Amino acid sequence: MINKIVIPAAGKGTRMLDLAKDRPKHLISVLDKPFLYYVLKNIQDAGYEEMILVVGHHAEKMVEFARNEGSEFPITIINQFDVMGTEKYGTAIPVLAAQESVGNENFVCIYGDNIYSVRDLKAMRELENGFSHVSLLYVDNPEKYGVPILDGDLVKDFVEKPKTFISNWASIGCYKFTSEIFSECEKVEKSERGEYELTDAIKSLAKQGKVKSRKMIDYWLDFGNPGDIEKVAKFLQSEKL
Repeated sequence: MINKIVIPAAGKGTRMLDLAKDRPKHLISVLDKPFLYYVLKNIQDAGYEEMILVVGHHAEKMVEFARNEGSEFPITIINQFDVMGTEKYGTAIPVLAAQESVGNENFVCIYGDNIYSVRDLKAMRELENGFSHVSLLYVDNPEKYGVPILDGDLVKDFVEKPKTFISNWASIGCYKFTSEIFSECEKVEKSERGEYELTDAIKSLAKQGKVKSRKMIDYWLDFGNPGDIEKVAKFLQSEKL
């Protein structure tokens, strides 16, 4: 069983506007607790023994959270800026920042602004094989996501925000990686957006036949803009967690 999970939570959260001006968006309150608390609670209930939280923007607030509301969780904090510097930005960078803590073990990776069910997080722990895995969710608007080209459950390639229809199964930021992801992240070059993209590293592994897909059993909640605060609160109050 996989016991380590990497949680990138270093971004500025610009879509949250002034709500994230003086703190990471992950610490914005939902029903009197920081959003991140609910992310970590599900991870804990799924049985993970080490939560590697990669921080950056307002890192001191994340340290404060770990000492207070987050003290019940097995958190290891890594400051992305200390490890990787402040010049490189993008989803591949926090994964690289966690390399020393992960070592050669398989690990799960989810973004700190996303909530997944305990059942799905448990299922990710069981993917102890030589493949990396991408979790897929059926969506009505695949043009807004990264969509894999599949051969059975094997991922052959990835198309980011496809202009022509491929399928309704989209990647929603829940991964299981082998340690091979680190060398692939190191090879990634800056994208058109000026960022180092994790999906480029996954695409490289996919072209080597080393990536499989798994379909989500339950739900995915994204926490990206102010309107999501009410949506998440209503979901939590519905007791679906």
